[in-house]
Amino acid sequence: MHAMEGIIEFAAPLFIAMELASLVCLLLFGVVRYGLDKRKASMVFIFLFIGITALEAGLGWLLYKETGELSTLQIIITVFVLYAVTFGIQDFKKLDRWMKQKIGRLRGIDLLTDKDREQIAKQKDPSYQARMYRRSSFAHLLVFLIGQTVFFALGTSNWDDALSYVRDLSWLSSEAYNPANSPYPNETIHSISMLWGVIFLIDTIYSWSYTVWPKRT
Repeated sequence: MHAMEGIIEFAAPLFIAMELASLVCLLLFGVVRYGLDKRKASMVFIFLFIGITALEAGLGWLLYKETGELSTLQIIITVFVLYAVTFGIQDFKKLDRWMKQKIGRLRGIDLLTDKDREQIAKQKDPSYQARMYRRSSFAHLLVFLIGQTVFFALGTSNWDDALSYVRDLSWLSSEAYNPANSPYPNETIHSISMLWGVIFLIDTIYSWSYTVWPKRT
């Protein structure tokens, strides 16, 4: 019981520690794999990364089970876990190629494969960049809509009630959270949704700028 209370009390620093540990695992993967040339040993750090991600998901579930409420930390954990299993995979591949380049230069050898060079060349192609950012924008839109659907479901009694907020967006003009005129169950989720909405808008404009104004490299 005391151990459980301790986990809940120090959940935030515990989550930060796990995130830092997962980042260290990815960096050690590159050092061991490309710096020390120990490919089998390097896989240990990938398995550790996966294990830490699973522990983060478990921490979020534990917090909800013990408190019975959806907190800001739980939402942050969920976002990080979802990122790790979706967009994080592509970002890891980019990190992997970057580590090959940097460590290869230090060792005086070329660690890049033909496929790596092909991907690096593609990333410099404006049409490829635009296509990738459009896909990213659509994926973010899907995640955003799913997230808002969940939030609306938590804050409204039925779908008709939820749809009424979609038809009439006047509640968005309110600066402060008003439980009598909001589809969200509490102020925390209201604040997170408002911030997410701004980030979503900025990300959409930025992503589609690669289509409207192709970046020449």
